[in-house]
This record gives sequence, structure tokens and C-alpha cells, in this order.
Amino acid sequence: MLRPVIIHRGKKRKGKGFSLLELKAAGINKTYAKKLRIPVDERRKTSLENNISMLKEFIKKSGEDV
Repeated sequence: MLRPVIIHRGKKRKGKGFSLLELKAAGINKTYAKKLRIPVDERRKTSLENNISMLKEFIKKSGEDV
């Protein structure tokens, strides 16, 4: 399962889902992400570059057009 990395109190840990900003930066919307079974956390406000690159790689591997 694809899980984002978040920084909480200075430590990295696995998050519940990707933020909407990360999804937008990767070029996908919330409904398409749910179709691909990518977890989405609408409460998160941060956007980490590692998570964006992880999403882009996942989309490239899945072979689906956005």
C-alpha cells in the first residue's frame, strides 16, 4: 500500500494519506486517486517533495493516463 511520509514533531513517520496539495502537484485529483486506491487525507495542509515524487512514480508504474 502506498503511504506518504510526514514529519510530526521533527520525526518522520508514515501518514494516513496524501494531502490535496500533493495530489495537485502530481497532476491528479481526489476522485482519480481514490480510483487508484491512493489514500487521501483531506486534513493535511503540508506538501512534501518526497511524497510528490512518490506519487509521480506510482502513476508512471501503474501505466494509466491522467
